[in-house]
Amino acid sequence: MPRSPDIPAKGFFISFEGSEGCGKSTQLSLLRERLELAGRKVLLTREPGGTFIGERIRELLQYTPEAGDMCDEAELLLFTASRAQLVRAELIPALDGGAVVIADRFFDSTTVYQGIARGLDRDAVAAINGFAVGACRPQLTLLLDLDAEEGRRRAAGREGVSDRMEQQPAEFYQRVREGYLDLAAAEPERIRVIDAAGSIDEVSADIWSIVRDRMG
Repeated sequence: MPRSPDIPAKGFFISFEGSEGCGKSTQLSLLRERLELAGRKVLLTREPGGTFIGERIRELLQYTPEAGDMCDEAELLLFTASRAQLVRAELIPALDGGAVVIADRFFDSTTVYQGIARGLDRDAVAAINGFAVGACRPQLTLLLDLDAEEGRRRAAGREGVSDRMEQQPAEFYQRVREGYLDLAAAEPERIRVIDAAGSIDEVSADIWSIVRDRMG
């Protein structure tokens, strides 16, 4: 039985945030490589997903045509259900073992996408987020900031089937970007904003400098 998420862990927890097309997937992989070369054990995970239950929820949320009329409240609860399972099944054991956890999205995504961009009650979203994760919270969040229209253009140019979240209107993505920047302004110690408009190498160097300084 996994222990409660309210007990502190030994590892280090980094989350990546940002709107579609900001380059998170590339930068997550590069950071993992650098940390592993530095001798650190790393767990890379994603949301929704990361567990058997989470991956089934991911399929429903992002790629199931029949879920196109999903109400905003159901979307919120499904995202946080996936996160609750991920925290207890994967993140806590990894952190207990001293690993660096790198999460492709965490609770800030729900705060921004469902609480701000979807317009759901923010206090309710915060309470549901808190119930799902307990005290398992990122020590460092890297926000890859990119102009909303540029992000949409990059996302549209990727190979593969676009998911349900990538099919939202332009105004939605502008609210997402503004919501993230508001969060960063409110929590500057945890959330570090990185200009994602630069080259892959430039963004990677900025990330590594922040991570190296924060982890010592």
